[in-house]
Amino acid sequence: MSEFLTNSVSFGLFISFVSFIAASWIYKKTKFVLCAPLLVSCIFVIVVLIVFKVPYESYLNGAKFLYYLMTPVTVALAVPLYRQFQKLKENALAILLGILSGIFANAAFILGMCWWFKIGHTEYVSLLPKSITTAIGIALSDQYGGIQSVTVLMISIAGNLANIFAILWCKLFRITEPVAKGVACGTSGHAMGTSKALEMGEVEGAMSGLSIAVCGLLTVVVLPFFEKLI
Repeated sequence: MSEFLTNSVSFGLFISFVSFIAASWIYKKTKFVLCAPLLVSCIFVIVVLIVFKVPYESYLNGAKFLYYLMTPVTVALAVPLYRQFQKLKENALAILLGILSGIFANAAFILGMCWWFKIGHTEYVSLLPKSITTAIGIALSDQYGGIQSVTVLMISIAGNLANIFAILWCKLFRITEPVAKGVACGTSGHAMGTSKALEMGEVEGAMSGLSIAVCGLLTVVVLPFFEKLI
């Protein structure tokens, strides 16, 4: 079975679809925050790969069609942003300051934790890009000598946490402004946070999609300063 699944060109695509459909069904039935489809489907895929001893490379080869769709899906986020362009112009300064605040808060938190637990430079620079989109995060981690697998893991964890707890945090801190919700989701949780923002509303989704791009670009500018601190 392991050899058959490893050599199958459609296994990765099949298991990705099945896991997400099953996870969505579980979430609809339970409505439990920790049963978020993205999280449950990730766990399901990991379990299947471990149980049947399928190499990740083989799974990725089968699921690469979904990987290729990431670019057009990200570009498609420009559609709700275009529809909310007036809202963007009215809140441009607040959006920019919100994104910058998120970037500095993330970097300061990682710096503080690594300093407190005496974590080395390699691990430190691997953790710094945890809240930006994967492509930029991997490039920055590699540029500063980080461990790519650790960076990818942390980006995934950050995205899942944003996806799972975004609504809860907004309720807890009584954040009702759609622009603020969207900026928070995109800045802290990149694409996964944006998927939750789109569930909240079109304004939230548009602002979150914008935040992904701006956060990635500004992180490239800010990161060299923090990279030298440990």
